[in-house]
Amino acid sequence: MQFIRDIHATKAAAGLPVISFEFFPPKTDEGDRTLLQKTIPALKELQPDYCSVTYGAGGSTREKTLMIVDRIQREHQLTAMSHLTCVGSTEEQLRAVLLEARALGINNILALRGDPPGGGDFTKTEGGFEFSYQLVAFIKEMGGFGIGTAGFPEGHIACKEGREVDWNRLKAKIDCGADFVLTQLFFDNKDFFRFRDHLTRRGVKVPICPGIIPILTASQIKRFTALCGAALPAPLVKSLEQYVDNDAACGDFGIEYATQQCEELLSNGVPGLHFYTLNKARSTSQVLRNLGLAPRPTPISHPGPDKPG
Repeated sequence: MQFIRDIHATKAAAGLPVISFEFFPPKTDEGDRTLLQKTIPALKELQPDYCSVTYGAGGSTREKTLMIVDRIQREHQLTAMSHLTCVGSTEEQLRAVLLEARALGINNILALRGDPPGGGDFTKTEGGFEFSYQLVAFIKEMGGFGIGTAGFPEGHIACKEGREVDWNRLKAKIDCGADFVLTQLFFDNKDFFRFRDHLTRRGVKVPICPGIIPILTASQIKRFTALCGAALPAPLVKSLEQYVDNDAACGDFGIEYATQQCEELLSNGVPGLHFYTLNKARSTSQVLRNLGLAPRPTPISHPGPDKPG
């Protein structure tokens, strides 16, 4: 499977955006079947460049994350990236995960500090890493992996010193070996442009890809943003009030909002779009069709009438 840095180089040379999807490991066997046999095949029709699979809080989905990434690559022939976090793991445990990933042919890792299980403050594991730049450097030293890292256009929720301090820490992660950046979800493109321009002025040249989440329900997105610290602009909050009791209409609104957000991002030269799919196909599929980035269906040819002999 390809390194994601090479995918970016190829698409940039062609003047095309990299399209990627994120999934999370389901909690049930039925969820696994739905993801692998329905959702991913439906989204694969859009010809994404790669996808990623999250790593549960505290590394709680380690085996399942690697299993899903492996199956995506083997069964669907689609480059897939495993997330990896510092939480709850020693250096030797992280090395074991990476060796297992390497044995499975997983070439790309998204290096994250991660969230503790149950929330609360991050606590370094004895013999482990406190910061994600240390994990990036560790993976780089092992060799053989493409490395992604996370960026926060509004600043990380745990960074009390301000967003520019957080952005400078991202620059340190890139200097330690990260090949590209995927951002946390956001809803005001001005936040992304400010973030990107700050890094560009400091010499960052790796691709910085915005993370997009098409809103499914008003209650869900309010819960997500409260957890991750992303802001909901006042006009968006006002619009969502109309859909509190109508999830279907909210989903349609979310598609339209994400489409407009992506149009502006693409017109301002982003190298790709990373979609938080929530293991659903419909909204992401429709956004890409709206953007003209979904391949046209192959026409079905019908045999003509027999010619008289």
